[in-house]
Amino acid sequence: MTTHSHSYDDTTDVELDLIQGDDSGDSLTGQDDFEQELSTEGLELEERQALRRVVGMSTELTDISEVEYRKLLLERVLLVGVWTEGSAEDAENSLAELKLLAETAGSEVLDGVIQRRKKPDPATFIGSGKVADLRNLVASLGADTVIADGELAPAQLRNLEDKLKVKVVDRTALILDIFAQHAKSKEGKAQVELAQLQYMKQRLRGWGGNLSRQAGGRVGAAGGGIGGRGPGETKIETDRRRINTKISKLRRELKGMKGTRSTMRQERRRHSIPSVAIAGYTNAGKSSLLNKITGAGVLVENALFATLDPTTRRTTTSDGRVYTFTDTVGFVRHLPHDIVEAFRSTLEEVADADLLLHVVDGSHADPFAQIQAVREVLSEIGAADVPEIIVINKADLADPMALAPILHREPRAIVVSARTGEGIDKLKALVEASLPQPDVALDLLLPYERGDLVSRIHSEGSVDQLEHTADGTRVTARVHPDLAGDLTPYQVATAQ
Repeated sequence: MTTHSHSYDDTTDVELDLIQGDDSGDSLTGQDDFEQELSTEGLELEERQALRRVVGMSTELTDISEVEYRKLLLERVLLVGVWTEGSAEDAENSLAELKLLAETAGSEVLDGVIQRRKKPDPATFIGSGKVADLRNLVASLGADTVIADGELAPAQLRNLEDKLKVKVVDRTALILDIFAQHAKSKEGKAQVELAQLQYMKQRLRGWGGNLSRQAGGRVGAAGGGIGGRGPGETKIETDRRRINTKISKLRRELKGMKGTRSTMRQERRRHSIPSVAIAGYTNAGKSSLLNKITGAGVLVENALFATLDPTTRRTTTSDGRVYTFTDTVGFVRHLPHDIVEAFRSTLEEVADADLLLHVVDGSHADPFAQIQAVREVLSEIGAADVPEIIVINKADLADPMALAPILHREPRAIVVSARTGEGIDKLKALVEASLPQPDVALDLLLPYERGDLVSRIHSEGSVDQLEHTADGTRVTARVHPDLAGDLTPYQVATAQ
């Protein structure tokens, strides 16, 4: 993504200020100049003074039949980011991802700007001088919401809303909103609500001054009147108490749901069914891959966080062994900690897996950043040690030259396309070879009336040789200890 080139003939005064910076100093007081200089020491003057426009931020209405619907429902948003480290391309990629998040949430993106700073301003995120420029841009575009590419402190949120006179949302609240829209199961909805309440509890003061009015005590001229007197509790204290009560209730409900999920996992373990978890960046094609391998029929959308409820499907190896695939929620850079904590019970599917398929979008501009973001979350949930295969998806859209560095750096990587089927057979073979093998070797002679045991050996073990004789079925196989106990009466000799 490159910066846009404006001609001065048709550029507004506001845009000139945003592109060139306001050298006059009108938008900054002397004190603000001094504070901004401290926070941007060592940066180029032009970078410090400019909110840089990012090309491609405007959402285009391509389907004319949707225009009236979208005008009615879509929020008109302006994106703002602070570039503190890395290259300009990294900063623009981050804002481009924020654009996709905003569109997934149902917004119309009008524009996006970036402010170059050493660190975000503690009071207003972008600095008080640039807030004035941003307010002018909000007014000229007709935006009703500003979305910040970062997590805003309550004071930053309140200050920005006071100065911009429009709703301000940070990246965390945006992701939580998308999760709320996409959660379908009872467990998924409870997890999202828990994360939202934990986020909201810390920011009650950020949602307006009316939250701190007194609800009891001696009201006097304040006008509480009959029924308004009592021991005294502010509105914000009441809200916080209600939130804490609701959080406790949700945690109890989720604990019960976690027990059910754990029982299902234990049942699979009891039958020694290997499990494969599919994890990766959001919209990398995990559900499409699950459908291609198992024919699961899981919902597939070209949208971020389309899958929130884990889906587990059984499939078999080429020699008849049963194993499971589990599709999980997608990850994203700076995935809110509250989300990770709330979804911990479902993310345990990944930590308990025998094998992890880490799906990467091969057509993405920065796949290495995606891999790093996913591994950070995997480490947080205790899944860093699970054996991993990097599955580079969307080979039909990717540039082969761009895939070469990933294949060079990741020894266990394979290129596939869930849409065209390219590489799927090789992936299946690699998965089968990577599954844990049963560790008890047996040589058996099974009576023909015990066909049920032969079937169990096929589904739960690994058959090396099978021969039908006059006395019964002669089987050389490897099985897990539980099944080996059932087969002991029919053992001929222990295989060497």
